[in-house]
Amino acid sequence: MSRNAIYPGTFDPITNGHHDLVRRAAGIFDRVIVAIASNPNKAPMFPLDARIDLARRVLDDLPNVEIMGYSELTVEFASRHRATVIIRGLRAISDFEFEFQLANMNRHLDRDIETVFLTPQEQFTFISSSLVREIAVLGGDVHEFVHPIVEAELKKHRKVK
Repeated sequence: MSRNAIYPGTFDPITNGHHDLVRRAAGIFDRVIVAIASNPNKAPMFPLDARIDLARRVLDDLPNVEIMGYSELTVEFASRHRATVIIRGLRAISDFEFEFQLANMNRHLDRDIETVFLTPQEQFTFISSSLVREIAVLGGDVHEFVHPIVEAELKKHRKVK
């Protein structure tokens, strides 16, 4: 029986912290699906197709990782793809309350799916997609926080605005 996991999020954009967690999860699980949420409640910088494309290009060195978009409940997506684990990242104590609530709700919705929390390496604990977007929009240097492919797309996006 293979151990399949999903790592859901908006990944707007995918950061080095995300890459770190995916790489480490790929060493634990047989198959990891990076599940990129369309999330109509957020106003992403990049459309879903672009976020999927960026993630595929950034994570292409990990053979047991797949990238997919989705617009359903996370537990439904996980179940449909035979994943029994949802991976969530915890950067700081401030993340814990929301993530704990989310994990309990997901368990309530589907008792067969567990949530596993991973913490990023220390150098990635302060990185978030929202901070990276803000720095990029204001013309700051984001090369330490994202893959060069993402950095180039952020620069293009800034020029378009």
